[in-house]
Amino acid sequence: MAVPYGRYEESFKAIHSALSQITVPPPGKRITKQELTWNADGSLATLKAYDGATLLFTLTFVWNADGTLKEVGRTDA
Repeated sequence: MAVPYGRYEESFKAIHSALSQITVPPPGKRITKQELTWNADGSLATLKAYDGATLLFTLTFVWNADGTLKEVGRTDA
């Protein structure tokens, strides 16, 4: 979904909607812990989701040079 620059509420809703679809845990699992890592510039690098001590998936965030979010990828454990 393309959202015009400056329409932050719509942008946040679009990001939330996209993330809610890729952050669903595998069947029979639930997310009990999240671990974040950060880039040197303070932007989010990864989000790891766990069920107890078991890693479920990792989200990797890629940023544009202007600091806007470019993409989010998911890698299942």
